[in-house]
Amino acid sequence: MALLNNYDSSWDEENDDLLDQKFEEWEKRNWARWLSQHLAFPFDVKREEDSDETFFTDIAKKEPFRLGHVMTVLSIEEDDPDYGIIIKVREGKKEGLVPLADMEVVSRTNPNFWPVREYVVWFANR
Repeated sequence: MALLNNYDSSWDEENDDLLDQKFEEWEKRNWARWLSQHLAFPFDVKREEDSDETFFTDIAKKEPFRLGHVMTVLSIEEDDPDYGIIIKVREGKKEGLVPLADMEVVSRTNPNFWPVREYVVWFANR
């Protein structure tokens, strides 16, 4: 895994010039390859987005891989045209596939935080 800068708090504020500059860079990036080079597996994420309507029900609390659940990322599996980078995760004893764009790295001090955040911001604004 390449060395990455620490978390950049300027992203927490409105900074259109910085975002425009980064977005140009991100548009040229092969995300699957770049993430494979910049992430160290395994690492923990929390599901912050979920397009499935079941997260409004009790089912979401009982089924794995749902909104608000913490899981361990095991690998990058594929690049889907609709959902983006799909990752293999483990929650408890179950393994499954979920979109990386729905995730946030649990700890901001984890070196994987920034690469995942870059991808999530790019995916949401593409």
